[in-house]
Amino acid sequence: MDTDQLLAAVELGGTKSIALLARGHDILEQITVPTTTPDETLSQLQNQLRTWYAAEPFSAIGIASFGPVQLQQDQPDFGCMLDTPKPNWSQARVAPVLTEPFSCPWKFDTDVNGAALAEYKWGAGKDCDSVCYVTIGTGLGAGLLIHGTPIHGAMHPEVGHIKTRRAEGDSFGGACPFHGDCIEGLVAGPALAARFNADMRTVPDDHPVWQNVAHDIAELTATILLTTSAQRILYGGGVSTLRPFLLPMVRERVVKNLGSYLPFLDAQSAEEIIRPPALGNEAGPRGALALSMAALEI
Repeated sequence: MDTDQLLAAVELGGTKSIALLARGHDILEQITVPTTTPDETLSQLQNQLRTWYAAEPFSAIGIASFGPVQLQQDQPDFGCMLDTPKPNWSQARVAPVLTEPFSCPWKFDTDVNGAALAEYKWGAGKDCDSVCYVTIGTGLGAGLLIHGTPIHGAMHPEVGHIKTRRAEGDSFGGACPFHGDCIEGLVAGPALAARFNADMRTVPDDHPVWQNVAHDIAELTATILLTTSAQRILYGGGVSTLRPFLLPMVRERVVKNLGSYLPFLDAQSAEEIIRPPALGNEAGPRGALALSMAALEI
């Protein structure tokens, strides 16, 4: 397959969305728009795709979206948003709006599955059979790849709504509108704002509540290790990026809790397994590009 074909990709995020045009692996143009209402956001993205297509038709579109989304192709709402905590986005026709004007193949998946695929192809997941990409930002989501293939079943994994063991003495009720103190309701951006009663970016690193946050992320990490045996667990998203001191705290707790049980886990291996994405902020948009390539089986 010709890897110099013109490709389009869209990463739909909870706060901002990105459309890009690439020739093979090389990104030629990229625009960013705020994620507001479905009508406004999807129209802006579609208009940009139309502009690029009119200048030179692209060969495929990859769409990586926040979720939950319908990935079952035999369902009438395939490519649409399911019930989501993000206001006004439930049942939004994401893939139909972005693909219907164009005569080319397309592939649709979650933003975290896309990011996991990008890290598997070009980043920290290279040479690994199993990769889990976790983003902690406006929400919390995780994508899981086995042998380079995103895992789907009845739907995509909904790791953000797992309930984990709470830290002793932590009475925070959680911020998830569906489940209260699921892991998203404990450590995602809105949860941290509620925990601290402040923008988490203004909270000092030595605030004692960060210990509870690290405990909660460590519990999630242990759950992922025990259920998937992932060779890489990559933490991206705004919370992980803005508070890098959390990851060493998480590793320490995971090794303390599981190191005597899992033979592959110790302080040294934890640094390789539990780490930031190598692609940084590019994991998301490059994940959408990886999906565009997958639509053509490049």
